[in-house]
Amino acid sequence: MTKADYPITAAVRFLRAKRTAFEPHLYAYKERGGTEHSAAALGVPEHAVIKTLVMETDGRRPLIVLMHGDREVSTKTLARVLEVKGVSPCDPAQAQKHTGYMVGGTSPFGVRKPMPVYAEKTIFDLPRIYVNGGKRGFLVSIDPKDLRVALTLVEVEAAIAPTDDD
Repeated sequence: MTKADYPITAAVRFLRAKRTAFEPHLYAYKERGGTEHSAAALGVPEHAVIKTLVMETDGRRPLIVLMHGDREVSTKTLARVLEVKGVSPCDPAQAQKHTGYMVGGTSPFGVRKPMPVYAEKTIFDLPRIYVNGGKRGFLVSIDPKDLRVALTLVEVEAAIAPTDDD
């Protein structure tokens, strides 16, 4: 895929500025398709497609959580790690205001407002990950070790299976 074949988003500009190697991947976006749809469209395991979740503490401080596509965030565990009473997802309008990205196209790279980033520890065990590139239907694949270089992040253990109770 040539540079002209994929969108030059804030995330792409951020990765280029950080000299982070990435490979672009376009797919047909499906409303509410989530990581299950994007993984199937790209022919990769859903576990390797990383969700960018915009959340906030009970004190209304925004943060980003990077989580495997086939897992959910234990908000109770994350709250304990952050030493706050609670953590919950931001509503879509607030998430867009904080990041500059539409829901379904949220990337941890090139966000409008700097926020702390918490990444599920087991992401770094994978050989390659697929992260939103800043637009619906657009993922970038990178070596997960490059996340540590491109972003200031804290590794956490907050993943739960989707059927588990939080």
